[in-house]
Amino acid sequence: ISCSRDMGNYEYRDLYDPEISTLEDISALTFTHLSVKPSFADDFNPESYEFEWKAIDDSGMSEGIVIGTSPELECDLTLAPGSYTLYFTVTDRETGIFWQRTANLTVNSSTSEGWMVLCSDDGRARLDFVSAVTGETYKDILSGSGMPEMNGPRKIQWLSDKTDASSPYYLLTDDGATRLGKDAFEWKPEYDFSYEAAIGDKLTPHSIVSAGFGKVIVSQGNAHYCEIMGFDGLYGSAVNKGFKVSEYIGANVLATQIYAAVHLLYDIDGRKMKAYCPLLSSNDLGGLDPVMDMEEFGQVADGMNPGAGVLGNAFDKWPEGYDCLYMENTRYDPGNAKMGMTYVVLTDGTKCLLYGIQLGDLLCYSDCTYVLGKGLYADLSSCKDILKPGNLFTFGSLKNYMYYSTGDSVYRVDLSSGPYKEELQFTLSGEEITCMKFNLYQNPENQQRTYDLVVGSRSGTDGILRIYDGTVSDGDFRSVVPEVYRGFAEIADATYKERIY
Repeated sequence: ISCSRDMGNYEYRDLYDPEISTLEDISALTFTHLSVKPSFADDFNPESYEFEWKAIDDSGMSEGIVIGTSPELECDLTLAPGSYTLYFTVTDRETGIFWQRTANLTVNSSTSEGWMVLCSDDGRARLDFVSAVTGETYKDILSGSGMPEMNGPRKIQWLSDKTDASSPYYLLTDDGATRLGKDAFEWKPEYDFSYEAAIGDKLTPHSIVSAGFGKVIVSQGNAHYCEIMGFDGLYGSAVNKGFKVSEYIGANVLATQIYAAVHLLYDIDGRKMKAYCPLLSSNDLGGLDPVMDMEEFGQVADGMNPGAGVLGNAFDKWPEGYDCLYMENTRYDPGNAKMGMTYVVLTDGTKCLLYGIQLGDLLCYSDCTYVLGKGLYADLSSCKDILKPGNLFTFGSLKNYMYYSTGDSVYRVDLSSGPYKEELQFTLSGEEITCMKFNLYQNPENQQRTYDLVVGSRSGTDGILRIYDGTVSDGDFRSVVPEVYRGFAEIADATYKERIY
């Protein structure tokens, strides 16, 4: 090895700095004109440089897209809604040396965030949208999408983690169901719910309830299961044999990691509750019938989890001989067991009984502390007009509160201790309440809004949506002034479309 002599033959020159200004973060709507004008040094000569404006999706789902090649960015924004990093690169044509500035670019559409309001327009399912981006209300937003007309609106639902990310919204009607696209509720023929079924029967779900590695629906009195364990499965044949079930499905909507999820079905022929654990039929768990009476299932749970199979003593025996009037899953979690309470309203025509049940993981695999919980029993028969035909029910996730509507009025029942008595919350004089719920938000920044009461009502032909803040009021809505949106048809359901990042 030898060395060569350094002759010191170098040519030094100062590197010119174009002094590009810092870029401010940008928020813009799709299909609007975007203008970004950085400043440079006074003696900057743009002829000596090349320019590139590139937007890279922060989710990493797509490659960068060049949206400009001039010193100033002037373009019509056609990027899909989402979060991007905007890179502005200035390259010296002679030396190849480049300078770069970045900015956060948030692209919204008028439908990026806001209330999806499902209406019955003389029976036709109509979707309106209250935009949190523009503040405008857009009517009949599915018109022109190519989607066939559907009648008998039931529910507009968002499944964030149990369906195709490009089409996470479900429109459920008496005529059937379909997915809708994530950006502006686009529709394709393959979004029809028939593509998600492995059977020939047309499925018309009332809701889609997910827990663990699967989803459950009820269609025409039959429950169907779709497994999602590393792949997108299909709904199979009815899991209930020899009896019909109500439209409601119980499940733990609080825990994020469940292995052998337990669901609650109501046998309308036998007038009793049934436990359904899809994985119970696997050989690893004994190859048992996945649908069984609650008492039998409790014994199985105790055998697998001694001391943690069935907890709580709010009631001794599982009820039989009643009709299921209503069922709702909440995030209310007594005992901090990561097991949200499922409330079941039962009646025999004269009595109104309420049961609170916690549903967990048969294997207590991760989040859940136990399998079944007997959390609440309440006789509500003495509450005013509790069994009036057409009443609506809902339950809060903030505290142990029940709410029910009777025509134009909403009452609250404190379930923390008896005797149980109704308390008038408000009356919407001259109106009829058609929808009442607590929207279960999914993004972390919106979790407190889960406690807001959502009420849809009708005054003549005018549908009205009201949102009552539940956090500050601690679930007492007597003095709350709501947000009010008008101009809808009869409201069947309202679900908040959160921003997808």
